[in-house]
Amino acid sequence: MARPSLDRTDVALLAALAKNARLSNKELAAAVDLAPSSTLERFRRLVRDGWLRGFHADVEPAAFGLTLEAMIAVRLKQHSRDNFTAFREYVQTLPEVVAAYHMAGENDFLVHVRVRDADHLRDFAIDSFTTRPEVGHLDTSLVFEHLRGGSPLAEE
Repeated sequence: MARPSLDRTDVALLAALAKNARLSNKELAAAVDLAPSSTLERFRRLVRDGWLRGFHADVEPAAFGLTLEAMIAVRLKQHSRDNFTAFREYVQTLPEVVAAYHMAGENDFLVHVRVRDADHLRDFAIDSFTTRPEVGHLDTSLVFEHLRGGSPLAEE
């Protein structure tokens, strides 16, 4: 089932939240020139319809002792729906995984991980990926700096 489309006010609400997700309903209403009751109703609809996918605190990984980031390119041994599904479901269970991307091109997945140190990265790659029957090849790259772009709506 398709989601209802967004109108100009919905886009303005999403843009305001993309800039600052901690806005109160009153502040959000003022930002889009709407009554607080209407703003709350729209906000709830945006959550219900999946336009707002979640809320989180952006915590410094070093607070948990995770000081090393890496991107692991994964190539499956054989391309099949079963292999894809098995690896996709498995990678989502690993606490070291920040994000995983199903890719076109030479590699099938690009997995962003955070670990304590180089030993943890080595052990993670060996224990978590090379032991998987569907994995054929890994290529690991260290992340020196993690830069973040803004939301596509933040500039509206």
